[in-house]
Amino acid sequence: MRVVTRLLATVATAAIAAGLLASPAQATPPNIPTKATAQTELNSLTVAAEANASTYDRDLFPHWITISGTCNTRETVLKRDGSSVVVSSACAATSGSWYSPYDGATWTAASDLDIDHVVPLAEAWRSGASAWTTAKRQLFANDLTRPQLIAVTDNVNQSKSDQDPSTWQPSVSSYKCTYARMWIAVKYYWALKLQSTEKTALQTMLNTCS
Repeated sequence: MRVVTRLLATVATAAIAAGLLASPAQATPPNIPTKATAQTELNSLTVAAEANASTYDRDLFPHWITISGTCNTRETVLKRDGSSVVVSSACAATSGSWYSPYDGATWTAASDLDIDHVVPLAEAWRSGASAWTTAKRQLFANDLTRPQLIAVTDNVNQSKSDQDPSTWQPSVSSYKCTYARMWIAVKYYWALKLQSTEKTALQTMLNTCS
């Protein structure tokens, strides 16, 4: 059944990318800046080489944490980003519909989704988070106030891994503007550095904004 669901999602994704279908409505992460604000923030970010890559450990960014009642960060994002989401007494999503804006796929099983850190944890580590306390890294990894967390197709998130926009961008070209604005907002708020190739890619993506 999951294979069939994946096949149908792939067909729909291709149709969206080709402009044959409109992208379904989707709840978006909060506080995505305008193009103008993102441009100002991008211009102010410090460009520097990455550092300390060899000392990265995902456990240094504690997640997922309890947000409210029995709901952790993942479950909170699934409820925010989905439509008609029903949860169990343990806050696990038992039904609903989720649109993944990175690839244009729609899913009806929470198991088909990952919660993406827009700015990956390893990328943050290399860009300045290695100097933070574990408590600050926990706040970053569970940040629901900035546009840092989003529900997307699991294998797309895994393919992205810890790449920055110079080597990975959403396959849905119309989403690249939004993705760049989210990425910039997160790096700006958390005062993370960026590489020159990353900045160039972000600028190119911002230029696609209307």
